[in-house]
Order: sequence, then structure tokens, then C-alpha cells
Amino acid sequence: MSSECIFCKIVAGQIPCDKVHETDNVLVFKDISPSAPVHYLLIPKRHIPSLADTTQEDEAVLGELQLVAGHLGRTVPELGRNFRIAASTGPDAGQVVLHLHYHLIGGRKLTWPPG
Repeated sequence: MSSECIFCKIVAGQIPCDKVHETDNVLVFKDISPSAPVHYLLIPKRHIPSLADTTQEDEAVLGELQLVAGHLGRTVPELGRNFRIAASTGPDAGQVVLHLHYHLIGGRKLTWPPG
């Protein structure tokens, strides 16, 4: 845990969130500034700054993040099995919080390219 990381504080219960799903290793909560009707953040509970900082020891949690995304895609009615996963890595890509996180967005027709 990073004492300065807002997502670590959410995991620790120091900052409230609108929790959607939780496992031993992953927390999913609603984005406070949604860009679509469904906009969730999927984060590992263990602090990993970004995808560029992952190592072989992160393989299991990275897989679990993908499995949780698939589960939500199948079970959240508003998604209707149609959703996008995005992970920004680094400030030039738009990463604001330096804690690995995936945006799961859907609930409307999404356009391409996204940025």
C-alpha cells in the first residue's frame, strides 16, 4: 500500500467508494466522473503503479482483473455483454492515479477511436 495513493486509501477503507464487486485481490467501484452510463474502475488491491510496472509475480492478479471484467460484462444488465476495457499507462496516455486500474465502460454505443 502506498500511503499517498487514493486507490490504496479506498482499498483500506479510509475513503468511501460505491463498491460494485470485490474479491480477495480485486476491487471494483463506480467512477466518480463517469463517461458512460456504466463506468467502473477495476483495481488490484495491492499497489502496482501501472501496467509498465508489472512483473511475472503480477500474472495472477492481472488474469483475475480480466476474469472480473468478463464476469461483470455477463452479469450487469445495462452492459448487455457490450463493454470496453481501457488502461492508461503514464501521464501522456492520461493516467491520473498512479495505481494500475482498468476502466470498464458501456451502457451506450461506444465510438472509435476513443481518444
